[in-house]
Amino acid sequence: MKTIYLDGNSLTLEELVKVSRENYKVELTEESVKKVNKSRAAVDQFVEEGKVIYGITTGFGKFSDVIISKKDTKTLQRNLILSDCCGVGKPYAEETVRAAMLLRINALAKGFSGIRLSTLNVLIEMLNKGVHPVVPEKGSVGASGDLCPLAHIVLTMLGDGEAFYKGKRIPSAEAMNEAGIETVELISKEGLALINGTCVLTAVGALAAYDAKMAAKLADISAAMTIEALNGIIDAYDPRVQEVRPHEGQIDCAKNMLRLLNGSKSTSRQGEIRVQDAYTLRCIPQIHGASKDAIDYVIKKVNIELNSATDNPLIFADDKDVISGGNFHGQPMAVAFDILKIAVAELANVCERRVERLVNPALSGLPAFLVKNGGLNDGLMIPQYVAAALVSENKVLAHPACVDSIPTCANQEDHVSMGSISARQSREILDNVMNVLGIELMTAAQAIEFGAKEKLGEGTKVAYDKVREHVEAVENDRVFYTDMHECYKLVASHAVVKAVEENLGELK
Repeated sequence: MKTIYLDGNSLTLEELVKVSRENYKVELTEESVKKVNKSRAAVDQFVEEGKVIYGITTGFGKFSDVIISKKDTKTLQRNLILSDCCGVGKPYAEETVRAAMLLRINALAKGFSGIRLSTLNVLIEMLNKGVHPVVPEKGSVGASGDLCPLAHIVLTMLGDGEAFYKGKRIPSAEAMNEAGIETVELISKEGLALINGTCVLTAVGALAAYDAKMAAKLADISAAMTIEALNGIIDAYDPRVQEVRPHEGQIDCAKNMLRLLNGSKSTSRQGEIRVQDAYTLRCIPQIHGASKDAIDYVIKKVNIELNSATDNPLIFADDKDVISGGNFHGQPMAVAFDILKIAVAELANVCERRVERLVNPALSGLPAFLVKNGGLNDGLMIPQYVAAALVSENKVLAHPACVDSIPTCANQEDHVSMGSISARQSREILDNVMNVLGIELMTAAQAIEFGAKEKLGEGTKVAYDKVREHVEAVENDRVFYTDMHECYKLVASHAVVKAVEENLGELK
């Protein structure tokens, strides 16, 4: 099994995906071990000197003015974890929990949190051996970080709560014992270091951002298939058009479209069949491109957050100083993930309109609902209904969560980000988008059966063949949800994008 080395500064989104989905193992670098030990030594010195420091020798939140005696520091840290385990809802997927554990490890590896190396190593062992705490999805307000869901992760470190291990949901103590991992007793600062940060909401949103990048590529591919079926005009993708309005996403999308359609004998030029296409065909670079630019912005913010110290207070061991700041606040990611929601929702919005154009004979010139013997057969009538329902649902979910704030902790924490909601909704919207993209793949492939099958371009031929490996052409009505699910899996697994890129090189 491959190993990724963590130093708190160089973790990439691609590495996060490998750890969370492909079970790569992790190790600390020698330099990060030194930093962790140095930071811990500073905390021990502060405790020994009896300094008044938030969360180390004081209570938490509104109780920050309550001084905690040296003998009670262990109880303070344990109580913090127990009292914060208040999550509700269904558990996060294991890949999300793995991503959150990875981000917490990487943040602690920076050496600003004061945790003991031995405690950090327990979390590393859990990740490497597949002990995944049961973490309810709901309960974080995104400031002070993800206190509630992270506490559920730490609960398993203590031997309490539940965990998934080897496919079973069992008591954490049993999972830790079976995996051969010693549970921990937290000491000063450690409970706070483990739960005060944005690791869960960032984990959810980071995985969504990665998948969104792939979905934007797939949107270009499915759109190109629709262009093939409708004899679309390719002049609108001419580089000269993009150069005079040089948004990067627009330029990249137009290049993708021309590469995908290269060699096609079913596309047209302006004036050959009609002078202009409808916006959902002609404006693909502008519409998809805007989403691509937004997704790239989100990924840029994610890459910063992956390698940030987001707890409080922060230990600056070289300066023998401790500072209470606000790095736990989720607003930078909440805004980013709300943008992600809008960006991916728009991909489905335009995609559904292309599906309608394919199945509507008044717009396509093809048989109604893309089936012979219409009337006896309904063909692909209802998949468009499904796409419409998902797009409409996304419009509700796309409302930004970060514009809302409800004060907590007796108004000590009087502005919170709701970033966990932004992140979860981005994942929910994206899942709907992938279903809609799957419907366009299925619908466009069916439309191609009516004349364009032997005329496809270099990229669209690969995509069409990949769809046909899993879904047969429609001759008569059948149960379509299984076909739709197969197309969804092609989208979610990135199989179509990977197949096309193997032939054409990387898409933008």
